[in-house]
Amino acid sequence: MVHTFNRALAEWARSDGLTWAFIFKALLTAFLALWLAYRLELPQPGTVLVTVFIVMQPQSGQVLAKSFYRIIGTLLGLSVMVLLIALFNQERVLFMLCVAIWIGLCTAGATRYRDFRGYACVLAGYTAVMIGLPATNHPDDAFMLALWRVLEISLGILCTGLVNGLILPQSSNSDLRNTLHGRFRDFAAFACEGLAGGLDTTRFDACNARFAAAAVSLENLRSATAFEDPHMRMRSGRLARLNNEFMVLSTRFHGLHQLLRRLANGSGVPDGGAVLDALQPCFAEVAGLLAPLRERLSSEADAAQLAQRLEACKQELMQLIRAGRARLAMQQPSEAQTLDYDTAAELLYRFADDLHNYAQTHASLLEDHHAREQWKDSFRPRANAVAATVAGLRSSLLILLLSLFWMATAWPSGGTFALTIGMVSALASTSSQPRRLSLQLTLGAFGGACLGILMTFWVLPAIDGFALLCCALAPVVAIGACLLARPQQAGAGLGLLIWFAMTSMPANQALFDPYRVFNEYLAAVLSMVLATAAAAVLLPPNRPWLWRRLERELRMCVVRAVSGRTKGLVSGFESGTRDLLNQAYLYSAGRPDVQRQLLRWMFLVQEVGHAVIELRLEQARLPALSCYAESMPWRNAIRAMGRALARLFLQPSEANRQRALVAVEQAIDSVRGTAEPCAPQFDTSPLRRLQSYLHFIRSSLLDPQNPLAGDDAPARPQGIVHAA
Repeated sequence: MVHTFNRALAEWARSDGLTWAFIFKALLTAFLALWLAYRLELPQPGTVLVTVFIVMQPQSGQVLAKSFYRIIGTLLGLSVMVLLIALFNQERVLFMLCVAIWIGLCTAGATRYRDFRGYACVLAGYTAVMIGLPATNHPDDAFMLALWRVLEISLGILCTGLVNGLILPQSSNSDLRNTLHGRFRDFAAFACEGLAGGLDTTRFDACNARFAAAAVSLENLRSATAFEDPHMRMRSGRLARLNNEFMVLSTRFHGLHQLLRRLANGSGVPDGGAVLDALQPCFAEVAGLLAPLRERLSSEADAAQLAQRLEACKQELMQLIRAGRARLAMQQPSEAQTLDYDTAAELLYRFADDLHNYAQTHASLLEDHHAREQWKDSFRPRANAVAATVAGLRSSLLILLLSLFWMATAWPSGGTFALTIGMVSALASTSSQPRRLSLQLTLGAFGGACLGILMTFWVLPAIDGFALLCCALAPVVAIGACLLARPQQAGAGLGLLIWFAMTSMPANQALFDPYRVFNEYLAAVLSMVLATAAAAVLLPPNRPWLWRRLERELRMCVVRAVSGRTKGLVSGFESGTRDLLNQAYLYSAGRPDVQRQLLRWMFLVQEVGHAVIELRLEQARLPALSCYAESMPWRNAIRAMGRALARLFLQPSEANRQRALVAVEQAIDSVRGTAEPCAPQFDTSPLRRLQSYLHFIRSSLLDPQNPLAGDDAPARPQGIVHAA
């Protein structure tokens, strides 16, 4: 009975208990910050609470990261606003035009980065509005007003960081480790199923999309953990390297699985089953190492043992590959079958080698200092420049129109009208569904308005003292924090807390003015309604115009793989393709047909792009021998193939696909023609590897499931179709 109770209590602590802890810390932080704001006689205690609610996060690492970037954004916004006020304090039209341009730039930056740097852009935007718009009526006090805002924001950040770090801290470190270990456990199960031929298309697609999202989220977790844990900060380079090596590992397995699928389906191969039968002992060797890891979370010690077993496995795998080639040779295979075997064997061996590198890096986390920490590459997110520009222009247009309305009508709450649109546009720019987030903020602000009116005119006048004030505010803060702790309702909680604190929180000199309160809430809610409508009408990101651009960005990854600089090419390709896929999945939520099409492009881009990169790296490692000289015909043939692939992915069409297939075929023939006469004199295994990569590119282009192979595609030339 006691054991059952303890287990139930532990399960509650990991689920609902975290929500209650978050609510408790939100209440404690809000009341501590509010008490200090009153004791220090800050002019707007509501700004302190707004900062608390914006920075408040379940994990202390995220709080520290957001606090750091909030201070940067605040100082940047302050500096810009003080400069604009000094330049245009008597020209309100020019001032508002400059403010609109600044908000647009900040919103575009937030859409571009979509991480903590994007959060700094958000803060630089709406902090500038919070400081600049009230100062337009009193430009002489603008500098002091800006200083007060910085003090209020800094106080909110300090209180939030202290409470989250000292009371019931929830570390990002444990979350990072659980995510890291759980991802590899899922991948081990995924790889075992794939090597056994048990992965169906639906599960394969879902797992690849999930691994892409995990790579992006793990990078954000790594950045947050570096703020709170010095031990993880010393391992930051290895964690970045580990994430990159996992992306390379999953891309390698993806290519291997796709080739095995084509062999099993017999796509263009008379007898792919013979190749698979010859490779079965090799698959069993690798799957046997991964099978024990798919049932549990692997620690760093487990990774060290795996690295040792993989070191021996690679030697055994080489012997098994040679034995399988000998068995296949006894069946007098065709040239296509031999190429299929060599290509699959090469991919499998490279997969084992990538797995070994990953295990070594994971095991190195046991030590504070390690040579593998020296990692210069980084995760490189890719955002569509047009989408960022559209978001910035939308914000600039909204704040400019509302500011002109304010100046034309002299509405006393017009400043709040324009300020709110700037804040909502900046906050919504970080979301893949800005209309949905804007609507949630609007509903939350409307609920905050109802509670604020009730508190302002019926509750606050009847209380006396700070203790009773906390009792009166506790239900509102608890409701907002409860919503904020749930990702699906976080926008409503944020809207409720922010605009309740901005409008209904009593200042040091309390003023009960019904006219002002109703005008402020009317301005805020009406402004949010307009922001929601604009997000739904003015080129929303979850529409075909952006899907097509993200698809083109995916295709451009192959073009960069063909012609980009070799330095950082692998990490840039791996992180860029996954970030683009993650964005595409978020923006096309609710449209499985669009997601499937984007995923098909992602698969083709990964297969061809990764093979092209391997070709370039293999050529760079070739020794200085006559058959490897730059002037050799096979090098020219590979360069011509690269140009044909770049043309194909820039302008996808059946004609360009046929040209690319012909170019790949010519490159294969040229490499084969060089390898045969050089074989008696030199080791031609590098040329055989090049031939395998070229063959894999050809098989990818011939795959009937790739997005280039439409139902109306003409018949392929017989001279090309001998690939798997």
